[in-house]
Amino acid sequence: MTDLILTALRLVFLALLVLYVASVARAMARHVGPVARAAKKAASQVVIVRSETQAGLTRTVKDSITFGRSDDADVLLEDPYASEFHLRFTAEEDRLVLTDLGSTNGTYLNGRRVSAPVTVSKGDAVQVGKTVMEVR
Repeated sequence: MTDLILTALRLVFLALLVLYVASVARAMARHVGPVARAAKKAASQVVIVRSETQAGLTRTVKDSITFGRSDDADVLLEDPYASEFHLRFTAEEDRLVLTDLGSTNGTYLNGRRVSAPVTVSKGDAVQVGKTVMEVR
């Protein structure tokens, strides 16, 4: 009789251990994310719609792209009011995030100055000096 109880307790313990390991694996998968999730990142376009020299320039954001007046920026902005590294667009799963990189003259989203990373949507206007970009 006691052997039967001990065997039952061992099986219950084993089942609880398996459930615990499965829940830890699920939690880790949520934080790390499967490889397939990375493939679902939103690819959005940023189009310069108003500029003296760059109107019509289109860039696709797949991961991260930096705009600025520096030759080392991903997209060179020909605007005297742009900082060397002015702003960054980052594709994060199903959203596009705009971050001002500490620019001197600021980055404006739909007329409001950006002070922290913000999610942008299709149709939003981003302004750097005299340059206006649209998210598509």
